[in-house]
Amino acid sequence: MGDVPIPREKWIGRIGTVELGATSAEGGTRGRKIFIGGQTGMPFLTYEGAMPNRPAIAGEVVDTIRDYPDLAKKPFGDAINDAAAWAKAWVDEYGADLICLRLLSTNPEEEDRPAEEAAETVRRVLEAVSVPLIIYGCGHEEKDAKTMEAVSRIAAKERLLLGQAEETAYKSISKVAMGGGHAIIAFSNLDINLAKQLNILLNDIGVKKENIVMDPLQASLGTGLEYSYSVNERIGLAALSGDSMLQIPMVCDITTSWKTREATEENETYGNPETRAVWWEAATGIAALVSGASMLIVRSPHAARILNDALDGLLGGE
Repeated sequence: MGDVPIPREKWIGRIGTVELGATSAEGGTRGRKIFIGGQTGMPFLTYEGAMPNRPAIAGEVVDTIRDYPDLAKKPFGDAINDAAAWAKAWVDEYGADLICLRLLSTNPEEEDRPAEEAAETVRRVLEAVSVPLIIYGCGHEEKDAKTMEAVSRIAAKERLLLGQAEETAYKSISKVAMGGGHAIIAFSNLDINLAKQLNILLNDIGVKKENIVMDPLQASLGTGLEYSYSVNERIGLAALSGDSMLQIPMVCDITTSWKTREATEENETYGNPETRAVWWEAATGIAALVSGASMLIVRSPHAARILNDALDGLLGGE
């Protein structure tokens, strides 16, 4: 018998590439840049198209550990009491490609720290690590607008990725991103049409596609993973089929897995919760990668290691 031919799809589109971080040659201070996207075929099917950029892993850091899960604190020890030390541990000990810093302390309904104080935290993290940064606010629209403005000023020319633009709130953060030369996360809620519409809205006010990263909302294992997978995959298929407004790389925030009761609940019939939480996040992340994610935001460094090992295999390593 002869060799069985492998069917190959032919795609006319490609996912755009987004560049994060700026080196000294560009006026920034990052030791290296990260490139995400660029695929010309479906995830890891390199016999159909190129996958020039390895999906990136961003380690999560928060500027206040209020309500942060004890199991997630454990790998970092005392470093969790200082955002800069926490970020440094992610990079030096666990090899994170980026840091995702959440400025939760600015929430006006809780600690209500000033925007300038949050921006100072960003400055200290920039000094502690040389990788690019993703910056989120607290989720309060008015306060986040002030916070991102202060962050953009203190991190001018660093080429941050700012989160997040939504259909009902995108103009203020877009203005900050464009003014500071930063990229922006476009968040939509499990809806391919909404994801496309938000990209169009951002493009219409002047945000270029090479400055947008899509977050279509990653549901975790046990809370709608299969639906989230299908949305991600449909976005990728549409993009490769030629839909230019969906030809934008995706970031998937898999820290959502820690909100799943079964992932962390103390229940002897479920097994060790410390092990379970790690693998719950890793399983969610692997699904996100094979459905089209170009970057993951990860809470557990042990899950990050599992995901990097999985990427080595998926990309043809040993």
